[in-house]
Amino acid sequence: MLETLLSFAFATSILTLSPGPDNIFVLTQSIAFGKKYGMATVFGLISGCLVHTTLLAFGVSAIIKESENVFLGVKFFGALYLVSLAYKRYSSDATIAFSEENVLRKTTRELFKEGFIMNVLNPKVSIFFLAFFPGFLFTTSVSTVIQFYVLGGIFMLVSLVIFSAIAILAGAISERIKRNKNIGYYLKWIQIVVFLCIAVFILC
Repeated sequence: MLETLLSFAFATSILTLSPGPDNIFVLTQSIAFGKKYGMATVFGLISGCLVHTTLLAFGVSAIIKESENVFLGVKFFGALYLVSLAYKRYSSDATIAFSEENVLRKTTRELFKEGFIMNVLNPKVSIFFLAFFPGFLFTTSVSTVIQFYVLGGIFMLVSLVIFSAIAILAGAISERIKRNKNIGYYLKWIQIVVFLCIAVFILC
């Protein structure tokens, strides 16, 4: 149980660190206007994850209760989706590009709302949760709904820590990215390996 949760936390941290629209958005807001504005964006994004976790918890738990074979199908779909993400990342450019130019100043409340809506209305987040979470159910003695909320809580906590670090250290991080052209390449391959490992883990 503990080993599964630690594996989940580790995989989450690697995936959260990998360049994506969320952490790049946090980074640009923090660089342009300061860490307070970056943190407002972070809290909005993390709050949105709670909605996806709730949909997953009750939806997939109902599937498990109804049919074990259907749940196996969900896990197989999850593994295929993660393999497709690995291939998509392999085919993509490893360059990390962002610009703080022409970023409109908004209030912290507006940024929180924007981060929340951006996360909730992104169907890719729901699909990713569906692919990622079921493989890390950690016990048969606890309700699957509770287990999904535990995983969702870990995901949100890890993401909060990493996104907050990005917001606080935005200046130093951006300078390091600009100086070291290989960072994007290394993160790209780490992400590919993590996607494939999770896919294998789900099917085992």
